[in-house]
Amino acid sequence: MGSGWCGAELLAAGLGSGALLFLRLFLLLLLLLLVVLPGCCRPLALRRGRGEVGSLPAPAPRRPRRPRRPGARPPPYPNGWYRVLDSAQLPPGTVRSLALLVPDFAKVRTWPCCEVNGMLLLWYHCDETGPTWAVPEQPQIAAKEWVFRGQTEHFVDAHIQEIPENAADTAHLAFLHGPSFLSGSDLRYTKSKVWDFMKHVWKAEWQPEPEPNQHCSHMLLQHTATVFGKHFPLLDLSVSARQVGPGLVFLIFEHAFLGHGVILQTVTPLEPLLQNVVHKIYYQKNVPAIVPKFILRAECIQFERDITIWNNKQYLPKPLLVREDASIQKHRRWFAQFYSEKSTRPSAPKEGLDW
Repeated sequence: MGSGWCGAELLAAGLGSGALLFLRLFLLLLLLLLVVLPGCCRPLALRRGRGEVGSLPAPAPRRPRRPRRPGARPPPYPNGWYRVLDSAQLPPGTVRSLALLVPDFAKVRTWPCCEVNGMLLLWYHCDETGPTWAVPEQPQIAAKEWVFRGQTEHFVDAHIQEIPENAADTAHLAFLHGPSFLSGSDLRYTKSKVWDFMKHVWKAEWQPEPEPNQHCSHMLLQHTATVFGKHFPLLDLSVSARQVGPGLVFLIFEHAFLGHGVILQTVTPLEPLLQNVVHKIYYQKNVPAIVPKFILRAECIQFERDITIWNNKQYLPKPLLVREDASIQKHRRWFAQFYSEKSTRPSAPKEGLDW
């Protein structure tokens, strides 16, 4: 045996099935530390403030940061349904003041609203026309077959179109989401050798839906994991992601023996370049809460890796694409339906702002 073998190879080769059993116990222990200790039965509640994640550290004073160029951004507010509150946050007979979709001028008017899946949503259209499609109800939530198990909230300094466009950028999956979720969300450390024994493998396919659901798109995502180069079936997962309009995503999870559930992702523009993103998970009530809370934690780590990219990228209307990026232009053509001729164009950035 040569001296060039690393410790991971020796463990995998020398212990065989024993090493896999050890790793299963090790991952289970990590799961317990991440989820059980804060409270096994309580729903997960995680809120990241603006700039708390996804922001790069400031460089040394002698090398000032180059201002982020604005790019030729599309209109700031696409037409569609947006979450404003959870149903529980506005009991009957109460009133709340909210600030979102910040316009250049104030105008008093009424807004079409609906209550679906435990959320209150508002219809926005630049032409002030009524809703052209309805928010679908998740039947398992309505029937209380799936119960609420947790929620995360983030703020993203980017245009809203950047977030759903991620579904069409399948090339980024291996680079950004391939490293183990155990290495965290800070992209400076995700490729650390400490966690290199575990990798995620993703296969994704995105397609727009035909009429009468042309406002929807669908992505099928298959996830597998390897440990020391060996397939680890415990983490096999199928995700069916349905984008409904510009601000709603239904992510249906299917696992061989850990059951089924859904993550509802809502993206609400607060400002042209500030998005409030909420993930709410509902899962089979006969499955221990530890399972959906673990899934939501892992999803949160992967999502925060994307935030770092969104917070620091520039939108290009005609990017230089290779063959593997063809779906990005296809996605942009699909997303264009949410803009109208009267859609307000973003004003030129003021001097001194980091946009």
